[in-house]
Amino acid sequence: MPAPSDEEDSYGTARQRILDAIRAVPKGSVAGYGDIARRAGLPGRARLVARVLRDHGDPDLPWHRILRSDGRIAFPDGSPGFREQVKRLRADGVTVTRGRVRMPVADSLDAALWGPDAHA
Repeated sequence: MPAPSDEEDSYGTARQRILDAIRAVPKGSVAGYGDIARRAGLPGRARLVARVLRDHGDPDLPWHRILRSDGRIAFPDGSPGFREQVKRLRADGVTVTRGRVRMPVADSLDAALWGPDAHA
């Protein structure tokens, strides 16, 4: 079997960092695609986050906590994916109104997770 190309290896590394950032979003919290890209060290790569989410295949990944930057669910309104995401968010205790979630103030989730008082 041939060794992975630099491009494949680079994608694999980026993918893992994105998945790790998604897994770090705690129950009851949400984040935008761009927020996840920044946390993964890939600023400006929100579309890569969407691609990784589309292709991940991990049933335990909390994919439902990732939304558009304005708090809207990315699936078309009323679609099976939309309904599933709403169901999962509500099970997490997140309020969903007309397909939209109130997004955290910029960096407040980062501060809560990784700030100096996060593990006090």
